[in-house]
Amino acid sequence: MTSSYKELLAQRDALEQAIAQARQNEISSAVAKVRELVAEYGLTAQDVFPGRVSKSGASKAASKVAAKYRDPATGQTWTGRGKAPKWIEGKDRTPFVIA
Repeated sequence: MTSSYKELLAQRDALEQAIAQARQNEISSAVAKVRELVAEYGLTAQDVFPGRVSKSGASKAASKVAAKYRDPATGQTWTGRGKAPKWIEGKDRTPFVIA
């Protein structure tokens, strides 16, 4: 029952092709089932994957925050989040508040 190296490689190649074909067939079947269920129940991507943000929707973390402070000399603004810019660093922020 000993096989030569080349025979074993040929068997491996044939087996890998059979595995790839079986995987593709099962994926096609699974996708068809999923599409059927989505159509039957009117599901959306948000229903199926609730943690993801759609391409058209913006992430809450990426939303813009209104500026709270403005430098009267340059007009630069700062939201009050993160590291303070040089023009307000170490100073009383009250005069820079945007009304």
